[in-house]
Amino acid sequence: TDRRPKGCCECLVHTCRRKKELKVRTVWLGHPEKCEEKYPKNAIKNQKYNIVTFVPGVLYQQFKFFLNLYFLVVACSQFVPSLKIGYLYTYWAPLGFVLAVTMVREAVDEVRRCRRDKEMNSQLYSKLTVRGTVIGVVIYTGKEMRSVLNTSQSKNKVGLLDLELNRLTKALFLAQVVLSVVMVTLQGFLGPWFRNLFRFVVLFSYIIPISLRVNLDMGKSAYGWMIMKDENIPGTVVRTSTIPEELGRLVYLLTDKTGTLTQNEMVFKRLHLGTVSYGMDTMDEIQSHIIQSYAQPPAPKVRKSVSSRIHEAVKAIALCHNVTPVYESCVNGASTEPESTEADQDFSDDNRTYQASSPDDVALVRWTESVGLTLVNRDLTSLQLKTPAGHILTYYILQIFPFTSESKRMGIIVREEATGDITFYMKGADVAMASIVQYNDWLEEECGNMAREGLRTLVVAKKSLTEEQYQDFESRYNQAKLSIHDRALKVAAVVESLEREMELLCLTGVEDQLQADVRPTLELLRNAGIKIWMLTGDKLETATCIAKSSHLVSRNQDIHVFKPVSNRGEAHLELNAFRRKHDCALVISGDSLEVCLRYYEHEFVELACQCPAVVCCRCSPTQKAQIVRLLQQHTDNRTCAIGDGGNDVSMIQAADCGIGIEGKEGKQASLAADFSITQFKHIGRLLMVHGRNSYKRSAALGQFVMHRGMIISTMQAVFSSIFYFASVPLYQGFLMVGYATIYTMFPVFSLVLDQDVKPEMALLYPELYKDLTKGRSLSFKTFLIWVLISVYQGGILMYGALVLFDQEFVHVVAISFTALILTELLMVALTVRTWHWLMVVAELISLGCYLASLAFLNEYFDLSFITTWVFLWKVCVITLVSCLPLYIIKYLKRKFSPPSYSKLSS
Repeated sequence: TDRRPKGCCECLVHTCRRKKELKVRTVWLGHPEKCEEKYPKNAIKNQKYNIVTFVPGVLYQQFKFFLNLYFLVVACSQFVPSLKIGYLYTYWAPLGFVLAVTMVREAVDEVRRCRRDKEMNSQLYSKLTVRGTVIGVVIYTGKEMRSVLNTSQSKNKVGLLDLELNRLTKALFLAQVVLSVVMVTLQGFLGPWFRNLFRFVVLFSYIIPISLRVNLDMGKSAYGWMIMKDENIPGTVVRTSTIPEELGRLVYLLTDKTGTLTQNEMVFKRLHLGTVSYGMDTMDEIQSHIIQSYAQPPAPKVRKSVSSRIHEAVKAIALCHNVTPVYESCVNGASTEPESTEADQDFSDDNRTYQASSPDDVALVRWTESVGLTLVNRDLTSLQLKTPAGHILTYYILQIFPFTSESKRMGIIVREEATGDITFYMKGADVAMASIVQYNDWLEEECGNMAREGLRTLVVAKKSLTEEQYQDFESRYNQAKLSIHDRALKVAAVVESLEREMELLCLTGVEDQLQADVRPTLELLRNAGIKIWMLTGDKLETATCIAKSSHLVSRNQDIHVFKPVSNRGEAHLELNAFRRKHDCALVISGDSLEVCLRYYEHEFVELACQCPAVVCCRCSPTQKAQIVRLLQQHTDNRTCAIGDGGNDVSMIQAADCGIGIEGKEGKQASLAADFSITQFKHIGRLLMVHGRNSYKRSAALGQFVMHRGMIISTMQAVFSSIFYFASVPLYQGFLMVGYATIYTMFPVFSLVLDQDVKPEMALLYPELYKDLTKGRSLSFKTFLIWVLISVYQGGILMYGALVLFDQEFVHVVAISFTALILTELLMVALTVRTWHWLMVVAELISLGCYLASLAFLNEYFDLSFITTWVFLWKVCVITLVSCLPLYIIKYLKRKFSPPSYSKLSS
């Protein structure tokens, strides 16, 4: 895609964000005064604003919405005397209240983010300072770290419902202008008609309700609170309170595999020696072989017995890794003092824990311990193993070649203290090791078999070196390391000279166990019509196996494995082959995906979107985010990304809704996400129950608030047209402010407690979720229905009051306003689907507030008139005519055309 900036603003942003020029760094150890340049602090920062940018930032976010910008213009217009209608506070008070509520909510969100960052940074700092001895220097810090460069700046996400409501407010504004033009036309364009036109626009400004945003924002905060208080999903945190409705509109869920669908806890499952394979049930055989091989003196090497092969394999696994044993309650500081004697060291199993960068390595070392060969100590120069009989064997580390994502293997050269033998051990992925080990006829096949079982495989090999061979290697290696030009290439070439014709010892298989209830959760999501894409860095076979075992791909579904492609022609052929398949899951590697997107982006996305599930393996963090953006560009559907590690952050931030899991890889994903959960299974309830309620409630609330504005504007239009199209307000001052606040605010806001389906039903019938994604709860159709209701009720209330009023005009205001308040309270009751006791309280409080305030509204009401039976019967008749037909229509609709959810709840 073309990433060049479009337009002036984007050009400016692009210039501001231009990449910093990279310079050579000199680090002065112990001489901080010599450091000329300041480097970024090593701190995590997820905040959106700072003290300077907070107020302008929040105001920009508010006034970029048409609704609030419109009200700002209307409120400012009231400073012009000829345009002034009523009191200034009737325009500025609501606008000020809306902005105050928004600012408070944003400030609370920002303070929470700041606290979380502080907590994380203090944890990181305490980890660094706990040892007290400096053993290394961190060169890249803060925003220059790889993990931070991988993530993008936190952005303000806007929900689909907000965009839909913004479109509707534009339609209302158009209606308002048309209505004002009609009034001026019927006036006959007399006098200063242009000023009259603007006065009419201001007069009908209640068509667009200013309280819409504040009601919705307060509703969102309420939904967030409900999510966090739900005992069925403990530990869930709502980090962004602006998009809870998005949870009810999702079509694509993009999920990480390791640590998200799986526990990131490896368990050793299988050891394969070519002729014999050992599984969980035969591990005791290995143990007896190990005990036997260390008990008897070494036999002369003729033909290798199974016992000696097992011994060699287990020893290689116990030596070739980057694991360090750590002793919590060590005697005489054994774990921190490598030079202390063996007698001083407390090597008891209870004290030992293993630390390593890879959970696979830990699983392998734990397994060698379980079969009798235990790693008890490690420092920079040596390793110590304990035999089943309790003897300590020391191995000196001569060289170590760390694992890299390019080489996909790691190696170590050790010298055994007792014999002086030098051995080069290596382990790695089958693709990297196949060409390094001696010819064999079983490796490829067994790797495939293990991958189909869902196991992560590693190939282990060794090579014995003579003293001369090692010395020759060491001199060439050191020379290569000192090269100024092409150092990396020269070093790799020297190491590769060793990596030839190695003896294949064994193949190991470890399993990453699935998270709790992953299968039923994925099945629930699939039944809800959500398409799940799994994006993982794992190899194709393992990813495919996990997709099957987790039920990401249902039992009766075919899987199409996209063949590796490297050019346009291959991609074209493979896409054609894929096009011929129907209703099958797709498995594709990151490299092939990149080729397809380069040449056939539109065709590929169109085909992939038709799949019930997609698995992308060997995927980089950047690709994960790219896939999210692709779906956003090519479909109008909402995306959700879920992950647990730092490599998922860019995908979580790019998605319309990001969910982080607090996992073994830390809190980076959970802190950067919009919602944080503790287990993958919680996503079911989060979407089916809370997503549904948030969307349905916000849709009802938004439309009701619009109805509240449209009904009073209709009354104003009827009033003006009867009184010679005068641009005079029907209700003045406090009546207008009171109508939108204390008289109707509580019942209308109580709609945030409404629910159409009980939580148990929503989880039992996930198919109900499909209806939500169609967006039927808030559409131009439902909006039109509310417009018709408003026009009908506004007309009845105004005409009724004009027909039935007594002698004085002041009675029109009293009758129509009282009937209006009663109508609004009855309409809330009509909208509610499931009653909550707080809704009843809200209705009664509002009615009580109105009746109590009548005593103080002498300016607007004739108290002697409103205490008569005449007033009462007239108000009751008008209210009945405005509401009864709607109640009858609702009853008939529920009887003859009930919604799907009502069939379940009846």
